[in-house]
Amino acid sequence: MTVLSLTLQMRPRDNGNDEPENNRAMKNREQIAQALTACGYIADGELATAISLMQLLKRPLLLEGEAGVGKTEVAKALAAVHATELIRLQCYEGLDQSAALYEWNYQRQLLAIQAHRGEQADAIEDQIFSEKYLLERPLLAAIRRDKSPVLLIDEIDRADDEFEAFLLELLSDFQVSIPELGTISATTIPHVVLTSNGTRELSDALRRRCLYHYVDYPDVDREARIIMARIDGAGASLALQIARMVENIRKEELRKVPGVAETLDWAAALVGLEVRDLLEVPETVHETMMCLLKTHEDRSRLTREVTGRLLGKVA
Repeated sequence: MTVLSLTLQMRPRDNGNDEPENNRAMKNREQIAQALTACGYIADGELATAISLMQLLKRPLLLEGEAGVGKTEVAKALAAVHATELIRLQCYEGLDQSAALYEWNYQRQLLAIQAHRGEQADAIEDQIFSEKYLLERPLLAAIRRDKSPVLLIDEIDRADDEFEAFLLELLSDFQVSIPELGTISATTIPHVVLTSNGTRELSDALRRRCLYHYVDYPDVDREARIIMARIDGAGASLALQIARMVENIRKEELRKVPGVAETLDWAAALVGLEVRDLLEVPETVHETMMCLLKTHEDRSRLTREVTGRLLGKVA
């Protein structure tokens, strides 16, 4: 396997195309919130401020929070706002540089070697270690786009410490050195969003490199707005009832607390069943709890009596 190294130097200069994009982008948190809302993401003031500073300082944004609170959706909405590409790197245990950065198309290289058998070895080597045989992975692709993409590094806490250290260097310099091709510097600096579910502690060095925002479960009013924005046919009254009911459920002692994604699934199910008022259909409310509760333990804990009690607090 080719040995990859990172060359340390000052951050790359901004591409001339960045300034019009920044001018066209959001300058304050009110504009950010409005732009995200137009793309279907209802952000609070603190998140809007974090995105504003992320763009101003050109720093990665680390979003931490429980699973299902909408961290990944931030990156998707940001890409929609900028009308740019979303490049996603899904982290997992054992993720290495070849899967995240680049690797050579070995099968194609072997075919080329066989086709050019008998030619000078140096000439064959120069050919097979060229751009034609290079397979871009998310991190390399993100720094080679003409227009700054949104780079989503999802669930960084699932990756190993070694990969986190490698990523830290890449985020510091936005360039890589490929032995056969030389140093590749960023054409533009991507908008980098990292997410973490907090399954392990991230290094202090990575946290220092990033801006930080904790994404919590939304309050009732914001969750009702999210429902109305994402689910066709969900009126204000029903959305508010759903949001209040979900808030009550989250206060119960559950093994897996439902996130916003589960709320939207439940809202879609209720709208599909033509429910207009939760209080009128308590049996349907209980039977559709499968959209919110994803373990047998939690489903058993939320009995009809408990559902009725929580529903009584919605009125």
